[in-house]
Amino acid sequence: MNALVLEKTHHIQIRELPVDEPMGPHDVRIRIHTVGICGSDVHYYTHGRIGPFVVNAPMILGHEASGTVTEIGSAVTNLKPGDRVCMEPGIPDPNSRATRLGIYNLDPAVRFWATPPVHGCLRPSVVHPAAFTFKVPDNVSFAEAAMVEPLAVGMHAASKAIIKPGDVAVVMGAGPIGMVTALAALAGGVSRVVITDVQQPKLDLAATLGPVTAVNVAKESAKSVVDRLTEGWGADIVFECSGNPKAAAGVFDTLRPGGCVVMVGMPIEPVAYDVVAAQIKEARVEHVFRYAHVYPRALALMGAGKIDVKPLITDTFDFSDSVKAFDFAVKMPATSVKAQIVLD
Repeated sequence: MNALVLEKTHHIQIRELPVDEPMGPHDVRIRIHTVGICGSDVHYYTHGRIGPFVVNAPMILGHEASGTVTEIGSAVTNLKPGDRVCMEPGIPDPNSRATRLGIYNLDPAVRFWATPPVHGCLRPSVVHPAAFTFKVPDNVSFAEAAMVEPLAVGMHAASKAIIKPGDVAVVMGAGPIGMVTALAALAGGVSRVVITDVQQPKLDLAATLGPVTAVNVAKESAKSVVDRLTEGWGADIVFECSGNPKAAAGVFDTLRPGGCVVMVGMPIEPVAYDVVAAQIKEARVEHVFRYAHVYPRALALMGAGKIDVKPLITDTFDFSDSVKAFDFAVKMPATSVKAQIVLD
């Protein structure tokens, strides 16, 4: 089958690449429709590695996907051919200790699409476990369904924060993950989100997502804005979604005493962690790695109209233009948030 293959750093192409995917009784075969381009896909394209995960052989890219079931295994009862679905791209070992504890996203043996050496989903079809394949509500499009994967990160972060109705949250970073974290926090009961960035077009878009105050930290202090909104008390929750080491070092600046910080972005360099700043506020600090048990809830919120990801889908490319799409994503303009590739 033709697939978008990362051959080596800075070299991708559409070509035939056979993938051996035997279908078991608990699996389904899915015709891929839409795939989003994630920052990790771009990072593999430009750097060839993320931490210990190194591209040593040709690898198919893509892990944010939606499509249509074309075949089901003999033991599958929750899906049928023709169902519109999206897929959780990480497949854990069902017998691992992490999976048995319910934290399957932390299973060291998890096989995650487009993480070396596992092939991704930028190809016509995939075989996937039915347990990690979810039916999409009728009023949710394929494009929106492909956004469930990044939204799941925001949902997981919001769950970690243990939001109380009426909380005020700060989201640091108005990229795709910052945007979906803001949406998830609002759906979870936050009364207002203060979102920070230095790219004004992204902040302008974020301000349209609900009760969101957008702050360009190149022009004004986030702390002064939060102090004004909370009478000097501070934000109940701070979500660090930028992945910027300098920004992440200041996560406690806008936090109220006894508040919660959720580390979502993944800095490429070590972050200076101010232990004393955390101690004097008795801050609770949570960390997020991907997600677990959130796809059904994310889809339910989208189907109910509580979360609308459509404004975040800013650029769409045909599969034949996949190389062009990735080159676009490398130099993503400030006016763009999420680029997607349509196969079907």
